[in-house]
Amino acid sequence: MNRRKILILSAALTSVLAGGAIAQDKAAQQAEVKAKAQQALQDFYNADAKIKDAVGKAPGYAVFTTYGLSFGLGGAGGKGIAHDSKSRKDIYMDIAQASAGLQIGASDTRYLFVFKDAKSLADFIDKGWDASVGAGAGAGTGKDDANVKAGAIAFTGGTAYVLTKTGLQAGVSLGGSKVWKDKDLN
Repeated sequence: MNRRKILILSAALTSVLAGGAIAQDKAAQQAEVKAKAQQALQDFYNADAKIKDAVGKAPGYAVFTTYGLSFGLGGAGGKGIAHDSKSRKDIYMDIAQASAGLQIGASDTRYLFVFKDAKSLADFIDKGWDASVGAGAGAGTGKDDANVKAGAIAFTGGTAYVLTKTGLQAGVSLGGSKVWKDKDLN
């Protein structure tokens, strides 16, 4: 009988401690994503000062950092935040990309979506975002930012910017992107 109580108490204590560790892990992951998003936002501001004004006037924005590889087939993924300027709330999001074509390379790329209205921001957060076809090339040395492009992504809810931070991506490809809420971090 005593063993049973000890086992139950041990199981309960273990689950409480594990829950605390998971909460700390979640907080650490959120802090890491937010820090990378803030750095990416600063990289955009450094590359084009007009972007800071656009973000400041917008009802919200989303910023992502992705890392990818390609050799014929390509893929990239990353995390970021969607920020509601009115409520000052951040929603943690994921992004994934896939491509196929005559391509080779590796890259560290940032994406910034500046929304034209609150509905576009809400739709982006709640429904996600898909881009079905894209093509291009980009390069960055790691010392100098390269290829900041306005409207480089088919995005009807505002203006999208792309910044290739480091790496080299060359070739012609067709690909797609998908953005959605991160269930684990929200």
